[in-house]
Amino acid sequence: MLPWFSSGGSSAQARTALSNRPSLDEAVAEVSSALGGGGQTDLALVFCSTSFASDLPRLLPLLQRRLQAKHWIGACGSGVVGTGPKGQPQELEQGPGLSVTLLRLPGAQVTSFAVDPQQLPDLDGPSQPWVDAVGAQPAAGGGMLLWIDPSSSGINDLISGLDYAFPWMEKVGGMAGNHGAAHGSLLLGDQVCSGAVGCVISGDWSLQSVVAQGCRPIGPVFEVEQAKRNVVLELREGEELAPPVLALQKVIETLPEQDRELLRQSLFVGLARNRFSLAPDQSSSPFLVRNLMGVDPRHGAMAVADRLQVGQRLQFQLRDGSTSRQELEGLLRQQQQRCAAPLAALLFACAGRGEGLYGESNVDGGLCRRQFPELPISGLFCNGELGPVDGSTHVHSYTASLAFIVPNKS
Repeated sequence: MLPWFSSGGSSAQARTALSNRPSLDEAVAEVSSALGGGGQTDLALVFCSTSFASDLPRLLPLLQRRLQAKHWIGACGSGVVGTGPKGQPQELEQGPGLSVTLLRLPGAQVTSFAVDPQQLPDLDGPSQPWVDAVGAQPAAGGGMLLWIDPSSSGINDLISGLDYAFPWMEKVGGMAGNHGAAHGSLLLGDQVCSGAVGCVISGDWSLQSVVAQGCRPIGPVFEVEQAKRNVVLELREGEELAPPVLALQKVIETLPEQDRELLRQSLFVGLARNRFSLAPDQSSSPFLVRNLMGVDPRHGAMAVADRLQVGQRLQFQLRDGSTSRQELEGLLRQQQQRCAAPLAALLFACAGRGEGLYGESNVDGGLCRRQFPELPISGLFCNGELGPVDGSTHVHSYTASLAFIVPNKS
């Protein structure tokens, strides 16, 4: 496939190329031929499919013989996102795929880093050890790209620590793909890594995030009255108390038949991030969508894929292709008003989205391009997506997390 070139001005540039050749050497040759001749760049973002997992240690050295960049970083996943021969976004969900984006960011400070989630600084201690691990200064602002190997433990502590040390920095990325090779899924410098890798872009450039969870609420907003770890035991609605299964049954009774059918396979739980606020205004405290793990019909309890606390607000959610499309369209319109001229966009989509969700391919990338004509788009299909909700970074599922590379207004 041929490349597509975009310039963000006389000196800022984003160049991207995509290949679906089955051989790694052929894919590297095609992408490198498309991108070569542009001189030194600040950052190379490399995304490949797990089809190339066994050859992954060869990938960065092969690219670096042909292309020039100060920092190299990326990951492999179940599929890749790139920009095709006529400038259209393409989502290669299955089979081989290699997507490379080269960024020239005049005035930017780019810091790449690797972190071992099993050897993290103390969350109860000072933030400076976290700052030292990353190597960037929080006062410099900017944004962070972050990828985590699927074999890693301590993921929540890692994310909490990065939020602790860099509280005003938006963090976007994802969980890399699983594969059977005897090495990690992450790329940094000229090496394959496990653990976590990331880069901070600051100075004259930064990142702005869009996180589309793809759900719509059903029924009233409840308050958690009783909970034990991740199990809801009792919900409150006004003065009425009920086990969550009974509360859900009452919600179901109010739904149209189409939603009742959808509920059988697409029911989720939304948790308010402002855990103790009883205010009914949802816009002031967005809901974080979490999987429903199971129910106990005997006692009416319900297990959720997150820790719960008494006083937290909860609302049941449904997800379908139409809802996901509408939500992302609205968020992208808001982003266009926030920044009309980004240099490039990075899309990290759940492997459960794409054609399986929409019934057609290239929807998420296509919606982004519709709002931002001619914008270079690249990225990865992930096993969990990273992005902020209500000021805190979370690992999501069935989500599209986008990072827009934008000039720093300050």
